[in-house]
Amino acid sequence: MLLWTAVLLSVPCVGETAWLKLQVSPNPVFEGDVLTLQCWGGRNAALSQVHFFRDGKLFHFSKDNQPLSMGTATVKSSGRYSCAGQVTSGRHVNNRTSGTVMVQVQELFPPPVLSAIPSHEPCEGSPVTLRCQTKLHPKRLASGLLLSFHKEDHTLQDRGLHPELSIPAAQEGDSGRYWCEAAPEGGRVQKQSPWLEIRVWAPVSSPLLTLRPRPTGLTVGYGVELLCEAQRGSPPILYSFYLNGEMLGNPMALRGGAASFLFLVKSEQDAGNYTCKAENRVSEETSKPETLSVDGPRVLSAPTSTRNWLLPWLPASLLGGTVIAAALLGYFRPWRKNAHFQNGEDAGVVYAAVRTTPKKSEAKPAESSQQEEDFSVIYAEVRCPQLSEVPAQGLNRSSRTHQDPTGDHEEVLRQ
Repeated sequence: MLLWTAVLLSVPCVGETAWLKLQVSPNPVFEGDVLTLQCWGGRNAALSQVHFFRDGKLFHFSKDNQPLSMGTATVKSSGRYSCAGQVTSGRHVNNRTSGTVMVQVQELFPPPVLSAIPSHEPCEGSPVTLRCQTKLHPKRLASGLLLSFHKEDHTLQDRGLHPELSIPAAQEGDSGRYWCEAAPEGGRVQKQSPWLEIRVWAPVSSPLLTLRPRPTGLTVGYGVELLCEAQRGSPPILYSFYLNGEMLGNPMALRGGAASFLFLVKSEQDAGNYTCKAENRVSEETSKPETLSVDGPRVLSAPTSTRNWLLPWLPASLLGGTVIAAALLGYFRPWRKNAHFQNGEDAGVVYAAVRTTPKKSEAKPAESSQQEEDFSVIYAEVRCPQLSEVPAQGLNRSSRTHQDPTGDHEEVLRQ
């Protein structure tokens, strides 16, 4: 490798020793310029076997001394350049090296910056102005800049001198990523701005509240679903549910759509006017009220708490069963009742079978054997915690209990 010495001259783009010098053009060098290097022999000496170096590394070789075109200059073209070659003077041939020239490619203009005025998150219907800003180098102000505006992969405005693009009334569909591009007139440099995310916020519409099942005639123990939905509105949407103005819950729909709230009717206090509210960043709306009526605890449908809600009804149920039993006893003389106690979940349930036979005076002697098997059976169901707790006042009956071989209990009451 040829030896060479580095000398930085006061002229920024020309370096030389007594025999060689490196010339760089144009001077100064801007982005987009065609960069050219020329190595010259001192005193008009013939030069051959020319080597070009950048930052001390060989990057080009030429047998004869021809200008070297570096192509369109960019910021990356900057560096420390030098050349070396064989200088022929008369009969003497010497290897010579030029001084080092610092080439600094200057930025023609900085990358543009796209901004939205007054905001990149406008409310639907508001005007928005996109502004693409950059500036040419003071030494190149003679050439103008052409600007273009783009959304995603669509061109909104092709190259023009005006640096702004207006959207009179932004809509939710105008949301997306925008960018602009700047290029000098007749130049080879094009620069793009960073992405700008535009988010147009659509206000929520008045939500619709739906109660499932029907909002009237419900009873304690029923499950109710409140479904609230705003047909329009930019997500996320926060929903709030109210009973007579008191908040019950506030789920959020991150991607829009509907939200629901589930609850169990516990008492008549759950009846009233239900409403829901939908809100996002720019607006909020409230639904029309829906009235929920509760018929009271006549019919309960909470299977997991059956014993709890049966307790208040036991006295009335027992009294009703006692009256029915007394009526049956007064109507039928010979009667019999089989009571079977069940285990597990049916504990406390009595199944009564009342069998009736005609009176002896009503049956003919010849048919007595047949009539003894001709009887009617009436079944009834009585619920109570313990059979021993049933009041026996007013009933002049004696009882005894037998246990059959199958393990069932039989209670026989006689007059």
